[in-house]
Amino acid sequence: MRVGVIGLGVMGAGMAGNLARAGLLDAVWNRTAARGEAVAQSLDVALANGPQDLAHRCDVVLTCVSADADLREVVDALMPGLQSGQVVVDTSTVGVATVEGLAAGLAERNVQFIDAPVTGGAEGARDGTLQVMAGGDPATLEAVMPALEAIGAAVTHFGPVGYGQRAKAVNQVLAAGMVQAISEALAFADASGLEPDRLLPVLQGGAVGSRLLERRGERILAGDFAPGFRMALHHKDLHLCRELLQAMDMNLPLVEMTIKHYDRLLAEGHGDEDMSALYRLKRALFETGNRRSL
Repeated sequence: MRVGVIGLGVMGAGMAGNLARAGLLDAVWNRTAARGEAVAQSLDVALANGPQDLAHRCDVVLTCVSADADLREVVDALMPGLQSGQVVVDTSTVGVATVEGLAAGLAERNVQFIDAPVTGGAEGARDGTLQVMAGGDPATLEAVMPALEAIGAAVTHFGPVGYGQRAKAVNQVLAAGMVQAISEALAFADASGLEPDRLLPVLQGGAVGSRLLERRGERILAGDFAPGFRMALHHKDLHLCRELLQAMDMNLPLVEMTIKHYDRLLAEGHGDEDMSALYRLKRALFETGNRRSL
């Protein structure tokens, strides 16, 4: 199996690294050429001349981009180089309608599509411990399993194309709840004068312990919001969740509240920070003269 990776941000580069270590990576490509060159050199693999060239070289094309328009653009650029029997595996978080439409278009060329969004953050991408949420034909999924097992600790099949994205939407709602609770609780703790070195081990070791708290707790209290998962991306994902909910004639207060809070932080220029930068708003509630309701 020869795998090519398109999209070499934090997540894509981490996945490419694990595919290279598994002996599966043949080539990479990135829209920002300097980034592509750096990753290709570090992994000692080919830098494709473009998506069409990468498609010619590989059996499986794995994509990891930021938004629906980006994915459609990449797949359009791949089309001239794709051949019958190849598989496109998309690990991005995009809309259900987008992946269903792309899968239908690729099927006309007898090219299969797996929507396989992932969760686990930058650490999971680096360590190969992502959870992969897959939608697509079971036989096709089985055929590309070596590539998915190289990037993730577990691969779960949820149904046809689009069901990976539905599972990811549920994940992103839960992530919103966790970042809301952790940011608010830690702002409360800080304002109360509690010592983080004493408090955090207790929280992490009890019923409220979570990977997010473990990985971000100390950094949040230190004001370190270097991105593991950028707020702007979570904001985009929650809009996708809202679209799915609206199709069900529903809304979730947690989704609406978090979008509102992110709107404010993005307007203040914090979109490229980690989603835990929500703490900025929560801490401000405790500052004298700034106790506005969120």
